[in-house]
Amino acid sequence: MRLYSHLRSLVGLALAVAPLVMRAQGTPAAAPPPSPRADSNRTASRLDVDGQTAKAREIFQRLIDGAPDPAAKAAAQRAMAMSYAFDGDCVNTVKYEELVIAYWATREQAEPQNAFYQQGEIANEAARVCIDAGNLATAEKYYRMGTALGLKEPAPRTHATSLWDFRLEHALARLAARHGDKAGAAQHVAAARRALDADSAVAAQQERFFPYLTGYVALYTGNLAGAETDLTKALSLRGNERDPFMHALLGMTYEKRGEAAKGREYYQKAYDLSTAHNPPAAFTRPFARKKLGTP
Repeated sequence: MRLYSHLRSLVGLALAVAPLVMRAQGTPAAAPPPSPRADSNRTASRLDVDGQTAKAREIFQRLIDGAPDPAAKAAAQRAMAMSYAFDGDCVNTVKYEELVIAYWATREQAEPQNAFYQQGEIANEAARVCIDAGNLATAEKYYRMGTALGLKEPAPRTHATSLWDFRLEHALARLAARHGDKAGAAQHVAAARRALDADSAVAAQQERFFPYLTGYVALYTGNLAGAETDLTKALSLRGNERDPFMHALLGMTYEKRGEAAKGREYYQKAYDLSTAHNPPAAFTRPFARKKLGTP
């Protein structure tokens, strides 16, 4: 009996230790169950994508009100900002993005490199929504703010000055094109090119956005042949293949050229790809829905 009891104890110990050994050897532990907040966020995001933005915002408001800490509250506020973006509402998007920027300002002492970068990113995000919504003055204000905030990152810098230079010139070129200022757009395109050429590390990450820029400028300044060439090139580059906004731009190009069937083909692709909860999808999903006549 003592031998049996001893063997049973050893077996029990082995079973108890086995999961620890497996994890130590690299076998992943079972994933934790999804949290109710994560489930709610996914549900609300899906509602936005489906065009049910009012229902989505009811959920996002509950997430804001019930946030367990400032970081969770800021995340919910950012999601709320993007919900308004699906309605092309620049004003309310900016309102909520400002709250997120204010949160990251409280993190400057604890994590200065990340805090200033995040503030710049959020300001640029607001600007992107506003340019897509046609509010060009607000877009320029927040693009410039984003660069100014990003450049406040102290040493040792983790995000190069040339990155912010490229992003700002990219934005200013698009804004000039939207204003019909072909010469101004060309100057900013050239400045964006110089920023990439001056920093090979930044160029390696950002080069794929350059033909998107030149295609965008060509489209909005009436060079439809150039827009088709550059946007087609942009979509062929790794990382751009599934970008819904670039597909929508190419659809616009074909539509303006009188190639309605081809334009519709790209609008359908843009619609199918715009399932994320971010600025490209926030503009593209409702835009393509209208073009396709999709309920």
